[in-house]
Amino acid sequence: MTLHTSCHHDACHGRRHFIGSLGALAASALLPGAAGAAQAAVGPGSGRIDFHHHYFSPAWVRLVESKHRIKPVLGFDQFKIWTIAQDLEAMDRGNVEKAFLSVTQPGVWFGDAAETRTAARELNEFAARMKSDHRGRYGQFAVLPLPDVDATLREIEYAFDTLGADGVGLLSSYDDKWLGDKSFAPVWAELNRRKAVVYIHATAPGCCSWDFQPGILPTFIELGSDLARAMVSMVQGGTAKATPAIRYIWSHGGGSIWAQRFLVGESTASLAREAPADSRLYQFRRFFYDTAAAADAIHMGILKLVVPPTQIVFGSDFPWVEPVKIAAGLESSGLTPQDLQAVYRDNA
Repeated sequence: MTLHTSCHHDACHGRRHFIGSLGALAASALLPGAAGAAQAAVGPGSGRIDFHHHYFSPAWVRLVESKHRIKPVLGFDQFKIWTIAQDLEAMDRGNVEKAFLSVTQPGVWFGDAAETRTAARELNEFAARMKSDHRGRYGQFAVLPLPDVDATLREIEYAFDTLGADGVGLLSSYDDKWLGDKSFAPVWAELNRRKAVVYIHATAPGCCSWDFQPGILPTFIELGSDLARAMVSMVQGGTAKATPAIRYIWSHGGGSIWAQRFLVGESTASLAREAPADSRLYQFRRFFYDTAAAADAIHMGILKLVVPPTQIVFGSDFPWVEPVKIAAGLESSGLTPQDLQAVYRDNA
C-alpha cells in the first residue's frame, strides 16, 4: 500500500501558502511544550509506521469538555492531558518513524451540523501544522464532518488539495448510520475517484455509548461490535465492491467481525484458495487491519487464518497504549520475523 497525494499546480501552491502562513501561529496554536519537542532519534527508513495514532487539538478538547459536562465522554481524561512533546517521546521509545494522525471517538458529530463543520476544519488544520512542524514524523488522516454529506465533500477537497492530507479517518457510524448507508454514496464515490486511503476507527452507537452495560466500558464490547456492523454494511451493501480504488484500513484488527456469522461455511480448503472476486472473503482479504487491541496470539492467529500477513499494519492506539507495548505483544504472538518486518513497516 502506497500512501500518496497528488494535486494540480494551483492547489499545491495554495497548500504551500497555507502551511507557510501558519508558521507564525504555530507556537501559540500547539499545546504547551510542543514547539520545543526534540526530533526523533529514529532514522529515516528504519522505524515502524503507526497507522492508529490519535491527536487532540485544544479547541476540540474544549468542545468535548462542553459535552462531557452533560454526559460522560469516553476517554476525556486522556484527551485533556495529551501533548505533542509527549507524543514524540512515545514514538521514539517505540521506534516509530512516522505516525498517521486520526481523531478517535466521539469525533466531531454531536448533532449540530455547523459545529461539526467548524470542528472538522480546525482539527484538520491543527494536524497539518503538526505535519509541517515535525516533517517526516506525521501523516494525516483528515476528519470529515459526516453525516453532513455536502460539507464532507467540501472538506475532502480542502483536506487533499489544500492541506495535502494522506487519507481520511472515519468512525464506524454516525448518528446510528453505518458507513455503508446509501446516503453516504457520494462520499464513497469521491474517495474512490481520488484513490484514497480510508482509515476507520470504532465508536459506539447511540444506544450503547456509555452505560448500556453498567460497570463495563464500551471499549470491551461495543467498539468492536460497531466496527463489525460497519464492515457488514460496507460489504453486504455493496459499497466495498463499488470502491475498488480505495485502500481501507480497519482499526483493532477488525473488531468482532470474526465472531459474527458473516464468513460461515469457509473451510481450510477454501481459505487456502484465492477468494472469488464476487465473494465476501475477497473484500475482507483486500482490507488492511491494524494491530491496536489485537497484538496478541489470539487476534493475530485469527487474522492470519483469514487474510495474508501483507494486510496487517502496525497500529498502537496512542495515547492509550504505548507503541513499544504493541510491539512487545506482536513479538510474542507467533508472527515470524518476516511477518513482523512486514507489519512494522513493509506493508505500509
